[in-house]
Amino acid sequence: MSELAPFDGEGIESILCVVAHPDDIEYGTAAAVAGWTAAGKRVAYYLLTSGEAGINDLSPAQCGPAREAEERASAARVGVDVVEFGGHPDGMVEYGLTLRRDIARAIRRHRPDLVTTLSRHEMVGSNVNQADHRAVGLAVLDATGDAGNRWVFPELAADEGLEPWSVKAIVFAASPVANEYIDVSDHFEDAVASLQEHSRYLEGLPDDYPSPREILEGILGGAAENLDGVRYALPLETIRR
Repeated sequence: MSELAPFDGEGIESILCVVAHPDDIEYGTAAAVAGWTAAGKRVAYYLLTSGEAGINDLSPAQCGPAREAEERASAARVGVDVVEFGGHPDGMVEYGLTLRRDIARAIRRHRPDLVTTLSRHEMVGSNVNQADHRAVGLAVLDATGDAGNRWVFPELAADEGLEPWSVKAIVFAASPVANEYIDVSDHFEDAVASLQEHSRYLEGLPDDYPSPREILEGILGGAAENLDGVRYALPLETIRR
């Protein structure tokens, strides 16, 4: 991690977090969100699914609304009150034009300077990156370009009044090729509180699954081990447009 450069947030005043599932933001990114909202920046969440396939002992019809409620409570813990859901099927998100259009629509609607998401790569460490994460991450990469091009999805402007919008940067959390980091030491406790709001989801995990604090200690504390004077860090793959 010693080669990581500090993230340059100059000119970033609005952020859109785009992920596949409730709780995706809470595994690290929420610590950065807490810092952004504390600094007066505008942050919105756009989740492509409601996470309805995520709890083994709850049917999707019960699980989806429960997880949406947990995500709203989780977002509120870090100062976010705009949380939207895209209605794609949990576990079966498909990369393609529909997904790109939905994300481009959200970008044009919110007009962010920065878009955050999760890794689009096949592996996260030694683990296979979940299929929905890969699809959404790749679609975000492409949709940020689509959102700024009047002639890609022209119906967004013609029929919905959503004019093109160009973002300044995209950041991918949980990427194997991180190049920057954000010092989130001052907002670690906010991140723990945010993840803890996913109580029904966490109850469904194995008994030996790490606690929210333990998980975030590993993610954010581990990332900071080789960064002088930093206790907790969020590593990012940053691409500037």
